[in-house]
Amino acid sequence: MKKISLLLLLIAFSTVAQTNPEIAKSATRIEMLFPEGKTKALILSYDDGRTEDRQLVKLMNKYHLVGTFHLNSNKLGTTSYLDRTEMKDLYKGHEVSVHTANHPNLPDISKIDVIYEIVEDRKELERLMGYPVRGMAYPFGNTNDFVIDAMNGLGIEYARTVGDTYNFEIPKDFLRWFPTMHQFAKAYWEPNQPEKDAQEMAHFYTVIKDFLQTKELAVLDIWGHSWEMGTDQNKWNETEKFFKILANNEAIYYSKQIDLVDYINAFRNLKFSIDKNIVTNTSAINVYIKINNTIFKVMAGTTMNLS
Repeated sequence: MKKISLLLLLIAFSTVAQTNPEIAKSATRIEMLFPEGKTKALILSYDDGRTEDRQLVKLMNKYHLVGTFHLNSNKLGTTSYLDRTEMKDLYKGHEVSVHTANHPNLPDISKIDVIYEIVEDRKELERLMGYPVRGMAYPFGNTNDFVIDAMNGLGIEYARTVGDTYNFEIPKDFLRWFPTMHQFAKAYWEPNQPEKDAQEMAHFYTVIKDFLQTKELAVLDIWGHSWEMGTDQNKWNETEKFFKILANNEAIYYSKQIDLVDYINAFRNLKFSIDKNIVTNTSAINVYIKINNTIFKVMAGTTMNLS
């Protein structure tokens, strides 16, 4: 009986909508597209700031890819870590982000120590890079409500965990940012497991293939550490292989993590009239939207008629 009633209600709504275009208009969905009307976004996110970043950045630049690098400022200049003097040139065109000053497990320390770990790291990275640093990756990927509450007011606008989702959804909570997957999935996590490594690598490339083929709006966020490749040329070859697969794709928006956050916030803050015929973009970012398969570019700081 409930199914019959629901069917009758849908039929009635459809009939009224055909005679009343304003009702049909109210059911119209406004969809976000990425810059230039693209339907996919790629984030490459690497932690710690080890010397292997030199080779990783060189490889990214070769394929015109953009990286986000989460760094521990108190480790810079120590054994196996980058030197402060090379930071600005090395990461030019990429994003540098907070990873705390000393890489502690944040849920295990006091509130004041959480604050100092983040603020001191942010302060030093801003001094080195010359721009506001607004993002973060949690050490070991660990966080909780206590940590997030302590972060309030510290200027951190997103924070990445290491909880792989293997999907392409846009994060609902930027301070609990779950990436798509680790580089190479979970291959090489255990020594001397060649069969498991092969299965994980196959899974890794299947996820990339699904991303490239999906028709839905999709974000692929791959994270890892350059030191995981170390001196293993096979792993560097594998890194170059998947970089090459993802590079030079007209459907992909190659993004710093903070730029994607800014863009999504700009879309979410668009101001629409009740009839959805007028939109105001109060941000400094051009935003692309799709309505009934028509793409609109809503220029920064303008009001636009969509009818």
